[in-house]
Amino acid sequence: MNALMQKNQNTQHADSDLLQLVIFQLGDEEFGVDIMAVQEIIKMPAITAIPQVPEYVTGVINLRGRIIVVIDLGKKFNILSSEKNEEYKVIVVELGDQVIGMMVDSVSEVLRIPGTSVDPAPDIIASAVSSNYIQGVGKLDDRLLILLDLRNVLSEHETKELYQYV
Repeated sequence: MNALMQKNQNTQHADSDLLQLVIFQLGDEEFGVDIMAVQEIIKMPAITAIPQVPEYVTGVINLRGRIIVVIDLGKKFNILSSEKNEEYKVIVVELGDQVIGMMVDSVSEVLRIPGTSVDPAPDIIASAVSSNYIQGVGKLDDRLLILLDLRNVLSEHETKELYQYV
């Protein structure tokens, strides 16, 4: 009986070390964000442009009666995206007390990876995308996933500024 309890505790501890991530693409790179920050993933909706906003702001959408600002994550990170197509998705996330839509090239999967397979970002990756945004790099067999810290994708000032336009 005692061995069974020990095994259950070990299994629970191992589960708590797993990161559950939504994996998406920007250009040729794969990124991951914590699934707990993601409210939903939607097909590319009709977006209403807003004048005089930063270049990375695509516009606003009406999501079930709620106006949400959509940013182009590729433009924000200065990553060239593929030509717009039907695979483009909007990942709806909560940043602080605001809900933001993040336009990405495509969403491929939801993964669980062990926390032990995440390393700090090498300097070359951190220079391509501001190191403030990167939590680390997940190693998965022959793949590397850049793990984003959504709290730092937009500064608190930028987030508040976005909602002044709507």
